[in-house]
Amino acid sequence: MVEGYVCGEGGVGVSNVDVLVKDTRISYGQVVKTDGDGYYKAMFHLHNDNLGDPLLIEARGEQKNLKVEFDAKDLESDRKIRVDFGVGCSAGNSPSWVWWGSGAAVLVAGGAIGLRLLSSPSGKAKGKGKTQGKKKG
Repeated sequence: MVEGYVCGEGGVGVSNVDVLVKDTRISYGQVVKTDGDGYYKAMFHLHNDNLGDPLLIEARGEQKNLKVEFDAKDLESDRKIRVDFGVGCSAGNSPSWVWWGSGAAVLVAGGAIGLRLLSSPSGKAKGKGKTQGKKKG
């Protein structure tokens, strides 16, 4: 998988941009579009013999040339390459739904904890009102 962001002024993602991703050794490529956050993803079915293949990635007239790199012995992990375009694109960019979803999860968890604290009987300690120890007699 080749993925990344296309960013404009101030690192803001640019939507609806064509991104060409091409393995030039086997002349296979595809054009994908960025989403509303400037994110794109192109999927390839890579075999071990594709290791070292030259990749051409192009967006908005800017070209980047890389080589396909992965651990050929690792058959479990996704084989990913990240390529960003533009000024201010950072590795920390995430689609906005990730931020909204994380914020919602924190809000729900905080609400549940708050509700539990409010509904717990306050002022009643364990064992309060019970006779403790032996009576003198």
